[in-house]
Amino acid sequence: MIRRHEIVEKRAFVLAALILVTVSIGGIVEIVPLFTIESTIEPVKGVRPYSPLELAGRNIYIREGCYTCHSQMIRPFRDEVERYGPYSLAAESMYDHPFQWGSKRTGPDLARVGGKYSNEWQAAHLVDPRSVVPESVMPPYAFLREKDLDYDDIADHLRANRLVGVPYTDEMIAAAVEDLRVQADPEGDYEGLLSRYPKAAVGDFDGQPDRLTEMDALIAYLQILGRMVDFTDIRTEDIIQ
Repeated sequence: MIRRHEIVEKRAFVLAALILVTVSIGGIVEIVPLFTIESTIEPVKGVRPYSPLELAGRNIYIREGCYTCHSQMIRPFRDEVERYGPYSLAAESMYDHPFQWGSKRTGPDLARVGGKYSNEWQAAHLVDPRSVVPESVMPPYAFLREKDLDYDDIADHLRANRLVGVPYTDEMIAAAVEDLRVQADPEGDYEGLLSRYPKAAVGDFDGQPDRLTEMDALIAYLQILGRMVDFTDIRTEDIIQ
């Protein structure tokens, strides 16, 4: 008696057709529900787009390859939470293009570095890492302090990000250049900036109040990492909107 499974096993075309049908059904079951919801990421209170200066600093962070030694993803393991702080939420990276996840940690994870050190410490660390962390293997980035920031096209950067879903408004784009300048001005009027970008670090970042450099932008970016969401005395499930 011919066993029924041999009909499939001995006929390559029949086997391939059945595999295709099975995979198609599985794919449809997984993919179709995604079209019925607006987003697979639950919004979290406090998460906002980067300010123009932070965005410029993030571009420099990526350009200089900082991601090759530093991740920005604290995993939900006790040792990581105790060392770096509350574990990362997907929503915290929803406006990152590209996101900075990973597990490469030649240097420490930077997901919660914002506000951990002063601007002066960050500037000194970038100029000469071993002056503040003797065991560091990080190369110096002193040249960022001598290079003026090119921001003439910053409004275009905001427009480009809006095309991929970052909710920059027309007001934000129109004020982009002024917001960028004001954020690094130690005597600036920050009211408009902070209304658009709450919790943004403001003032001189690199110790040169008379210049706006690439180091200003990079430090502004570092100082917002992990600060948008307030985890103080709040359980993770309580911050989900």
